[in-house]
Amino acid sequence: MTETVSEQSTAVTFENIQKAAALIKGSVLETPCLPAPRLSQLTGADVFVKYENMQVTGAFKERGALVKLTSLSEEEKKRGVIAVSAGNHAQGVAYHAGRLGIPATIVMPVLTPFVKISATRGYGAEVVLAGNTLAEAKVEADRLADQNNFVWVHPYDDVHVIHGQGTIALEMLAEHPDLDILVVPIGGGGLIAGIATAAKALKPSIEVIGVETTLYPGMWGAFYGKEVRCEGATIAEGIAVRDIGVLTTEVVKKTVDDVLLVSESSIEQAINAYLTLQRTIAEGAGAAGLAGLLSDPDRFAGKRVGLVLCGGNIDPRLLSKIVVRELARDGKLVSIRIDTPDRPGTLGEIATVIGDMQGNVVDVEHHRLFLNVPAKGATLDVSFEAFDRPHGERIVAALRERGFVVRYLEIGDRMD
Repeated sequence: MTETVSEQSTAVTFENIQKAAALIKGSVLETPCLPAPRLSQLTGADVFVKYENMQVTGAFKERGALVKLTSLSEEEKKRGVIAVSAGNHAQGVAYHAGRLGIPATIVMPVLTPFVKISATRGYGAEVVLAGNTLAEAKVEADRLADQNNFVWVHPYDDVHVIHGQGTIALEMLAEHPDLDILVVPIGGGGLIAGIATAAKALKPSIEVIGVETTLYPGMWGAFYGKEVRCEGATIAEGIAVRDIGVLTTEVVKKTVDDVLLVSESSIEQAINAYLTLQRTIAEGAGAAGLAGLLSDPDRFAGKRVGLVLCGGNIDPRLLSKIVVRELARDGKLVSIRIDTPDRPGTLGEIATVIGDMQGNVVDVEHHRLFLNVPAKGATLDVSFEAFDRPHGERIVAALRERGFVVRYLEIGDRMD
């Protein structure tokens, strides 16, 4: 007889998470959970980071994937497995299926970052690209599973997967038993369901708080009984889940204290903070927990907070773009448009003003021929580096004192 969701949720237990920890020991890295003084200074909390981006595949998903794969019968292993994923679950399944000699087929949305697609193929799995979203990719995965009698390895709504993810909490609280709060990114809910189950068993007083992007607030809606819409292009594609788990939702409602929503800009800020302050790489989903602290610092002020940096598989081009955008937001990269007379020496004069004030010109575009530029004039788009926002403002003021008409631009603006 098929178990109900409530019956399955009772199978998600601390004892089973302990068994999962013994099962994966030696095959999955016990990642460090280290104090982060610079993030503590930034947020006002006493921050500790669990570096799951150090796993072989760059993300926590290996834990649950391995527990699920080892639960299969020999006949199931011969049939092969199938998974649908935007990247990290795909790599976890592909890597450990390859280690165990299990054929694996992974269906990924066509918009999945290339770095994740190539990595999954590199672990030996057959990759099929289908649909623009995980929901659309799953339609093709269902077809292939029926056609080939594959065994499903669900990314989150599976008791074995949840148990594997819960091992993270065992490791965090073994190193830092005095943590007050764990902040955990939420996609389908497998990670937080496992972590909350383990953490509450070890320390009932600990708070477990989930974080979702505002574009995909599925668990927040279920947690608070709100109707929500999940759609849009997000930098946190790893947690861009429209259809959260039925089983995970049941567990989350029993064990999690709160679910927060964060903006795309706060996730960008968190990615940049991990890179520039911690010298480590976080993808959008991996940075969501820190984005939660940045979005509501008063809530976490003075508390000992454990963050799960759950993945670091970000496209390098996207990472470089985020760094530039954060420099602009902080006022350290200034982009301006200057209306000038079209005469020799003007560009040199502008560059001299900026240089004399210790600004560094990084880009110049000189426009003479556009129809919205006066026939006897020119327009310069100049980007320069400054120490901070007040320094940049002083440079702009100096240019205006020289008689130049200066307007601020957003990074990326160009002449029409």
